Amino acid sequence: MTKKLEELFDVETSEDVVDRMVAVEPKPLTVSEIETAMTKVDKIDAALPSVRDLETSDNEMDEIAQLAQDTFKDLMDLGMNVEARFSGEIFGNAARMLDTALSAKAHKVNKKLRMVDLQLKKAGLDARLAKDQQSSGEVSTDGEGVVLDRNTLLQQILDKK
Repeated sequence: MTKKLEELFDVETSEDVVDRMVAVEPKPLTVSEIETAMTKVDKIDAALPSVRDLETSDNEMDEIAQLAQDTFKDLMDLGMNVEARFSGEIFGNAARMLDTALSAKAHKVNKKLRMVDLQLKKAGLDARLAKDQQSSGEVSTDGEGVVLDRNTLLQQILDKK
């Protein structure tokens, strides 16, 4: 901010703000603190509604690209049927339509690449957490299971009937 703006809005000068700032050194976190934070993050993720309508954006991008391509074809036809002095601007607009179609397709591909990248990062983080839990002797169980052979399972099914 300039001095005149600071005086006009009656705010502190930037030098005063910098002088009052205190440098804070981040403290290193322990493994248990990180695990606690990760469990809290997982609880928050479970509480939030899942992301919906990811395909809607893809469909909209496809529609935009198709509309831009159709408009490009129409403008090219129009540019061929008008006088030469007017066709330059029409061809310029047609090129912009083709650029719009290309950027819509590129946005769709970039979105999918970002999603894959995030999934890979999450899988890597999950693998690291599982490795840390194994090395510390913790065993995580997600549920209870019972091992049965085929005959026992069939007998239980028949007994229920």
